Amino acid sequence: MTSYLGELAALTTAFCWSFTSIFFTLAGRQAGSVVVNRVRLVLAVIFLMLTHQLWLGAALPLNAEPYRWFWLGLSGVVGLVLGDAFLFQAYVWIGPRLSMLMMSLVPVISTALAWTFLTETLGLSQLIGITLTVGGIAWVVLERTGHRKKQNHTPDNPNYLRGILFGLGAATGQASGLILAKQGLGGDFPALSGNLIRMLTATAVMWSITLVSGQAGATLRRITHRNQTLLLVTGGAITGPFLGVWLSLVAIQLTEVGIASTLMALTPVLLLPVGYFFFKEQISWRAVLGTIVAIAGVATLLLV
Repeated sequence: MTSYLGELAALTTAFCWSFTSIFFTLAGRQAGSVVVNRVRLVLAVIFLMLTHQLWLGAALPLNAEPYRWFWLGLSGVVGLVLGDAFLFQAYVWIGPRLSMLMMSLVPVISTALAWTFLTETLGLSQLIGITLTVGGIAWVVLERTGHRKKQNHTPDNPNYLRGILFGLGAATGQASGLILAKQGLGGDFPALSGNLIRMLTATAVMWSITLVSGQAGATLRRITHRNQTLLLVTGGAITGPFLGVWLSLVAIQLTEVGIASTLMALTPVLLLPVGYFFFKEQISWRAVLGTIVAIAGVATLLLV
């Protein structure tokens, strides 16, 4: 029963992150990715503290050991400040579907980092999984470039290649954050508390930079200039750093990491119809097949 609950949490995470990418893409195009990144962290901390108070009887996990604060806090800075800064800009430049497709590399990068820093060895099946995932992503990414060369015209999106690189940076940041978070979530430590520590640290770092750079006033003006923007950021904060990240930690605790990670990696597949109907992206059969191959690679990598 516990395993089924973990799988359900992982699948729900994928759905949450699908909505998150849409909310933040639209909000980023209105207010800028940096503004959205700053505000959504504050909103997430508010939601998490209220939930922590109701769920665990305290607004903050002050009884957590110092080493948990260190590792989870560092994970928050790497994954939520640096990694998500890349991701939000990628949303703006290349849209949610391709951005989340690049995020399919997270399990691959995580495995490589674990092999490098935690001396975990790679087997043949894992190498096959890496090849499939990278190949599937490259197939989709290179399709547009090849199409443009064939048509011999100026690309309609001059930021396309930069968006791909930022997507790769986002995947690297999230993967590194997962490796660091693993050090702080050992035992039966509540996933909600771990998420709150990560968000608190990331918010403190992000807003310290904002205050020092004198951008706090401009951030508030841009986010409140249009009510629709604030609503979009609020929706993204609920489905992303609040529910999505919390559920992802629950999933990993209740079921095998391979199963949970594979289900959470379904987000780009779920975004295919969204990109077509809402963002007017032309989705070819090659893009569909490339996405399927990428997800198959993730499954091969993590389920062996």
